[in-house]
Amino acid sequence: MAGRARTALAFLAASLPMLMVSLNNLVVTNALPEISSSLSTSVSGLQWVVNGYILAFAGLLLTGAALGDRYGRRTVFLGGIVLFTLGSIGCALSDSVTTLVAARVLQGLGAAAVQPLSLTLVAGAVPESRRSAAIGMWGGVNGLGVALGPLVGGAVTEGLSWQWIFWVNVPVALVAMILVPTVLAESKGQDRSLDLLGMLLVSGTVTLAVWVIVNAGSVGWGSPVTLGGGVGTALLLAAFMRWERVAKSPLLPLHFYRIPAFVLSNIASLAMYFGVFGSIFFLSQYLQGPLGFSPLTAGVRTLPWTAMPMVVAPIVGPFIDRIGGGRLMTAGLVIQAGALAWIAAIARIDLPYAQLVPPLLFAGVGMGLVFAPTMAVVLGSVRQHEYGKASGANNTVREVGGALGVAVLTTVFRAHFVDTSDLFKLRQELLSPVDSATAFVRGMKWVIWLGAGVVAIGGLAAAFIPRRLLGSTAAPAEQSASEPAGSAERGPESVRTLP
Repeated sequence: MAGRARTALAFLAASLPMLMVSLNNLVVTNALPEISSSLSTSVSGLQWVVNGYILAFAGLLLTGAALGDRYGRRTVFLGGIVLFTLGSIGCALSDSVTTLVAARVLQGLGAAAVQPLSLTLVAGAVPESRRSAAIGMWGGVNGLGVALGPLVGGAVTEGLSWQWIFWVNVPVALVAMILVPTVLAESKGQDRSLDLLGMLLVSGTVTLAVWVIVNAGSVGWGSPVTLGGGVGTALLLAAFMRWERVAKSPLLPLHFYRIPAFVLSNIASLAMYFGVFGSIFFLSQYLQGPLGFSPLTAGVRTLPWTAMPMVVAPIVGPFIDRIGGGRLMTAGLVIQAGALAWIAAIARIDLPYAQLVPPLLFAGVGMGLVFAPTMAVVLGSVRQHEYGKASGANNTVREVGGALGVAVLTTVFRAHFVDTSDLFKLRQELLSPVDSATAFVRGMKWVIWLGAGVVAIGGLAAAFIPRRLLGSTAAPAEQSASEPAGSAERGPESVRTLP
């Protein structure tokens, strides 16, 4: 029993900071109008309160994983928590949008170390027989962070002030700082060399790609800035891939992309986050605009969708090995696509909220069926000492997919509604004119239909994921000549005493 309790504490220590990081992806969404009024900033400046975090987070995920392998996963994980906490304090004390964006970037830097290493530490914190169940719980906690972000942001902003959405991170981080060195043992990756040029190239590639994506919504996809940024991204990506082929210790081993399960699970992740994040963005506008709910009330009404993964993912975890991660992902993505199509089909300006509840619940079940199996397939596709790199790659794909979904769906929405970048002005206009609300719903329906189609494509990709993963998928040829078969690192013993 003592061993089980210690394992539970280790899971909490590894997962609690990840919950905090996930929550801060969307926590500012419902606080942006208050921040705009308090700091007297324009929408063009305010958008970087969200995007500054995403850029730093997505751009350095692979680097965070590599630093953990080199200097110690617990050490870098703890350092990420400290950076994130300092960024949160900086956000709360900001008196201008410039300092707020800078502090959000610091949060993102810390988050890039926390997110990929959290999963690696969780995977090593439990016996192999219970690893899929633990990953399921981890996926549920991650989903809970996404679910609670807008709700917590709206509740804290209405009840206290926008600064408190950042202050609440501090006590959570302090608890994590006590737990991490107490119940998690230090571990390092088998490959401890630093691919410095690879870090620079991949960080530049992902950061520029995300910047181009989020900026394209304002300046247009055909603008010289967007096209030039796209060419720059392609050149950096080509340089990164060329370097990784010859690097002695590559940051992202390219043999990952010869593993069908790894590639297909990342395609499925990209598709799901594209459709889901883009659709949630517009659904929140729909609830607050045509349906007339307050930010807090709108956040509560999205819970049937966004909180359901917390229930479903832990239940699904123990069945991953028995049913197959690919099959579960396919089922989840098909359900998710069907739920989005259902919402698009029934949406209107006077829709009773009760009619939205069933498709929202189905959408949440679909998400829950995808979260845990995806990470189980990603980790099951590679050798255990490569968990950090594989997790970092998947998290990067997810962040890029979410940013791409919001940007592309916003472009489609504007084509069918109104060409404006001022979403707060748009929200104000939606509160009274019936014709404006009708136009909004028409644009939103196009957006959600597109999101449903992209999610369905992800389900098709997941259907081809083979059931047999570790050992048969990672070809023996990828092992070095000096590494006999079966001698790969057994994985981080992240708990001092295991049951």
